[in-house]
Amino acid sequence: MRIAIDTGGTFTDCVCLAEGKLRVKKIFSSPADPSRAVLEGVQALGGAENVEVRHGTTVGTNTMLERTGARVAFVTTARFEDTIAIGRQARARLYDWFAPAPECLVSKELRFGVPERVSAEGKILREPTDDDLVRLAEAVRASGAEAVAISLLFAFANPKTERRMEAALRKLGIPVSASHRILP
Repeated sequence: MRIAIDTGGTFTDCVCLAEGKLRVKKIFSSPADPSRAVLEGVQALGGAENVEVRHGTTVGTNTMLERTGARVAFVTTARFEDTIAIGRQARARLYDWFAPAPECLVSKELRFGVPERVSAEGKILREPTDDDLVRLAEAVRASGAEAVAISLLFAFANPKTERRMEAALRKLGIPVSASHRILP
């Protein structure tokens, strides 16, 4: 049995094709633990063994659009803190000089640069000191951030520095995401 599930902010929609018939189940989402609604949908459609689940969600997209998520600190290579605000050239009104710049997902006070550098080949050119990492953790704590995203230049080529930062920031007791784990 193959079940397709879409978890939304209000409803979790579940669909399967069983014995040539389309079966649909709409369940209230369970935001505190989205897996509860997914499992309820699988069970409601008769799934037990040999179930293949295809899952999608708009929760993350909606959170970004509505800006209702956590206060996230952005940690990157020193002097590259504004890359998150600069963005890419894929804009709807690229040549419109009067188009307002979109509001950045991370405000300036939540962007932190760390003195480090890794080459595109993965050679560590500069490592942050232990004191640098202590100062970073103190600054993130003082900012009121509720989560941290670490995205260092070329961390995919050598994640050693990101791993050190991740360890230092996990001591804050808030979620930490590192780019080398998300897209190695």
